[in-house]
Amino acid sequence: MIPSRILITDDEEDICSTLAEYLEDKGYEVFQATNGQDALRLLKEVRPHLMLLDIRMPEQDGIEILRRVRQIDNQIGVIMITAFHDVNIAQEALKLGACDFVTKPVDLNYLDKSVKVKVKAMLT
Repeated sequence: MIPSRILITDDEEDICSTLAEYLEDKGYEVFQATNGQDALRLLKEVRPHLMLLDIRMPEQDGIEILRRVRQIDNQIGVIMITAFHDVNIAQEALKLGACDFVTKPVDLNYLDKSVKVKVKAMLT
């Protein structure tokens, strides 16, 4: 069976690495991007089943990237990640089709459960 593909996009490389290592240990094929441009390129190249997307990044924020993601692939699951809990931004992300919203520091047990549910939904 081909492993599920996950794209992590966060401008903090240590967060990308930590999440990637955790998810790779769970058997996922993981790709990393530290900016929106690389994320959109990888989205087209690897067609991930799920994307973890930081909201606050320089140049393009996660909401703008999510809008572009939806133009490319309206079906991919997107979990938004942020260090700043902002109800308005969370609502905007959900309106744009994000399937979950988690805050930093990321609760890895919660993330694991959320990823499993979202990946399973993408594969069925």
